[in-house]
Amino acid sequence: MPITANDPNRKSWLDVPNDSDFPIQNIPFGVFLTKDDVVTIGTRIGDYAIDLGALQQLNYFEGIDLTDDMFMQDTLNDFISDGKKTWRLVRNRIADIFDATNSELRDNEKHRETVIFKIEDVEMQLPVLIGDYTDFYSSKEHATNVGTMFRDPENALFPNWLHIPIGYHGRSSTIVPSGIPVHRPMGQTLPNGETTPVFGPSRLVDFELETAFITTDANIMGENIPVHEAEDYIFGMVLLNDWSARDIQRWEYVPLGPFLAKNFASSISPWIVTMDALEPFRTKGPIQEPMPLPYLQEKGKKTFDINLEVSLQPENAEATVISRSNFKYMYWSMSQQLAHHTSNGCRVNSGDMMGSGTISGPTPDSYGSMLELTWGGKNPITMSDGTERKFINDGDTVIMKGFCEKDNTRIGFGEVSSKLLPPFFRK
Repeated sequence: MPITANDPNRKSWLDVPNDSDFPIQNIPFGVFLTKDDVVTIGTRIGDYAIDLGALQQLNYFEGIDLTDDMFMQDTLNDFISDGKKTWRLVRNRIADIFDATNSELRDNEKHRETVIFKIEDVEMQLPVLIGDYTDFYSSKEHATNVGTMFRDPENALFPNWLHIPIGYHGRSSTIVPSGIPVHRPMGQTLPNGETTPVFGPSRLVDFELETAFITTDANIMGENIPVHEAEDYIFGMVLLNDWSARDIQRWEYVPLGPFLAKNFASSISPWIVTMDALEPFRTKGPIQEPMPLPYLQEKGKKTFDINLEVSLQPENAEATVISRSNFKYMYWSMSQQLAHHTSNGCRVNSGDMMGSGTISGPTPDSYGSMLELTWGGKNPITMSDGTERKFINDGDTVIMKGFCEKDNTRIGFGEVSSKLLPPFFRK
């Protein structure tokens, strides 16, 4: 079935700014709360949020096999469970409805008032009920930088790193959408030169520049997903700020890996950009040496050219861009991550989220964390207001953006923005 929604010549009868992340060729999916306090599934074109529940009730999806309440729910899980054919049919239909040549909705004022909202009049929600969350560690540059800092350059990568996509299971209970502030975590740390740990606020709060993919129901328990089929089970991608507390992490991560240093908060962008929308931006990933084992081997363009940017905004000051990176630098692809994740028969469900791991590029200005950008605090970054940052201060807002651009078509994710607040003390 062709992806007609991707036609680069298609225009919408809705006004779309030239630099918008959300042209009619994007059509992401999300969940929002209207000004009438109604939660609905929707999409976005330009600066307009579109109520897909209302569209369905008005029979604009006639001919597509959908349950009666498919878009009148508070999560996308059921829609994602319907699979790739349904996703493509719905997305193609939305593109047709809002095409500049289609007058059906455009000329029906009553329907438009029910369906279309200004983006500033809606409140974005978490788009899926995330049952399970896995975070990978798939940037060779990031793993090398961290290994160099904490061990030595000759042994920066552990022996297994070039053979398997390394990952760990995180907590889904503290994944929040863009705009929700995050409290500085309390935790146990071991001060430099001391032998006894202390408990208190983390002093080294960090961001991690990541993306994440959302899965459909992929398998039954005991079944593996072949690497060449894995993409069929990926609905789409979001931006992910996987907050980290480096001092807590350093003390606790041996021998079982990340725990409280990572699960206090993870922030995601609210619009899920589909794999169909990203199709024109495929590219080849890094050469993998040694060659992976057969179950992880793949050919062709298996990654995506996604420009990524991180800004840090002190309270009452302008934001400063501190990193520019690209998803194409990732050593392990999403297909390889999902294939490896299920290689032991682990079940993957609709709405599960898989983080890419920190995305660092080959140059110091493309590193994906404060840990790397300041090299553990040795090289502070100067903000727009003249203050310096080694890690993130209370009151700072971390803003991540991402977009693809090719042949005058721009497909973006919007942003994930979240402010760091002081520790939460229960009264």
